[in-house]
Amino acid sequence: MALPEVTEEPHHEFTSFRVRGKIFVTVPPDEQYIHIFTSEQQREEALDRHPEFLEELHWGRKVVGVRASLREAKASALQALIDAAWRFKAPKSLVARERS
Repeated sequence: MALPEVTEEPHHEFTSFRVRGKIFVTVPPDEQYIHIFTSEQQREEALDRHPEFLEELHWGRKVVGVRASLREAKASALQALIDAAWRFKAPKSLVARERS
């Protein structure tokens, strides 16, 4: 990930990508899907635009993002979602610095 201050760390059996310790993407061991942690608005817009490769990502009873099928996903749509998830989880000061 070429986004600022991103680290790759294990998260149970998953790989996680974090910004200042906050997870915004996880990859299950089978690497057929990725989990992208977005805001509710970003999630709903993405699900409306790309139902062919996205589904809701549940954490218990709560919906916390989207699950993307890598086999069917459009690379540009995935990148946009990952960028949005980074902005959602990154500190506002880091996001502002990145925009300038």
